[in-house]
Amino acid sequence: MQSSILGRFADFRHLFPKFEELSPVNARKTLQVTLAFVGLLVGAGFATGQEVVQYFISFGTWGLAGAVVSGLLMIAAGAVIIQIGSYFMADEHRAVFRSVSHPVASKFLDISVTLTLFAMGFVMLAGAGSTLEQQFGLPAWIGSAIMVVIVMLTGLLNVNKVTNIISAVTPLIFVAVIVVFVYTMMQLPVDFGSVSELAVQADSPVTPWWLSGINYTCMALMLGVSMSLVIGGNTTNPRVAGWGGVLGGVVYTILLLMNAVALLVNYESVEGSDIPMLQLFETIHPVAALCMVFVTFIMIYNTCISMFYALGRRLSVNHRNRYVPVFLGTCVVGYFISLIGFGTLMSYVYPAIGYVGMIMVIVMLVWWFRSRKKIEGEESRRDRMRALLTMKESDDKDFPEGHEKRLEDTAEQSTADNETITGAIDKEVVSSLSKKNGKNGNTDSSGTSASSSKDSH
Repeated sequence: MQSSILGRFADFRHLFPKFEELSPVNARKTLQVTLAFVGLLVGAGFATGQEVVQYFISFGTWGLAGAVVSGLLMIAAGAVIIQIGSYFMADEHRAVFRSVSHPVASKFLDISVTLTLFAMGFVMLAGAGSTLEQQFGLPAWIGSAIMVVIVMLTGLLNVNKVTNIISAVTPLIFVAVIVVFVYTMMQLPVDFGSVSELAVQADSPVTPWWLSGINYTCMALMLGVSMSLVIGGNTTNPRVAGWGGVLGGVVYTILLLMNAVALLVNYESVEGSDIPMLQLFETIHPVAALCMVFVTFIMIYNTCISMFYALGRRLSVNHRNRYVPVFLGTCVVGYFISLIGFGTLMSYVYPAIGYVGMIMVIVMLVWWFRSRKKIEGEESRRDRMRALLTMKESDDKDFPEGHEKRLEDTAEQSTADNETITGAIDKEVVSSLSKKNGKNGNTDSSGTSASSSKDSH
């Protein structure tokens, strides 16, 4: 019995290697996946603070326990979803759902995710309007219009550029949460009993506290699953993708707890605000509030671009040349729906998405658990392909015909399209060798000797 348990544990460990086994290239890719995943989640998750108040702070101090439950689920499910995206080299969610679930369940999840992408897109457009309205008194429709124009322009970039944009702006929310958390610690001690009594008067869309935490995570994953699969699909190494998801979940949990503590301790100051985080920064200093407007707007943008970009890709999956009109059209329709208002839309949309998200998370976790041996085998195949392609692209190594046949056979056995996976790994290899040769060229004046040696053969 004990050996069986240890054997199962070893299976899981193989899918997520030790940190020291990650090469510098893989470490950079892991960090990129981590930042993109966190940026995707916190943009809609708690940049405004309203979601944290409703799902966690409304339960008082028990809400902090709910945040822990939410974080643990995010670590597990987030890693699984991103690794599945890498395994299938996903460029949209529909094909993945067909592979991991029954056709009926696949269709249900596909329709649900498509509706979720659209719903969360227009909710976030409404949030952008509320943010500028609360801080500057600007009509909400103007703020939403500014956001939709930015989203429409940047949505014309390719997925790698969109991922890089999300990764680049993510540290802003880290700084914002850390600042407000430090400020909160300086206000201690406080009477948590009285603060908790005040906080529980807020409306809770889901009860009890533990179900609220689960619902919140599943809502966040439901709205982020399509882009998360795409982020994973741009990572050829499933282990690296898995680590990116794990670390992303850990960072998310830390930020969520810091955010929840800050809003609970300062609840008296933010009670009744549409954008509690912005109101909290206003209590610190007016200049801090101006900075927070920018951070909140950027984080909302992260979610908007992720939702509408993934939706456009999904609706034009069979006609890629129609992506631009489809993407722009959904943005325009979403803008007009967003005029209903942020608070109204959020109170009805979020809980419903969370319950559907529970089904999606269960499907993903069950398939991953049953297929971990397949993922391990695919990882080994891609390692072999990477080794063969490194030999093929190296100027100082021969590449006999037998190796070429071995490369083709390995690619055909892959779960991903053989041309897609070969091209993706080859691109990584060429980039890695170019950087390596560039460094050698700076220290070795005879950098062409290796190439000349190979030519002489």
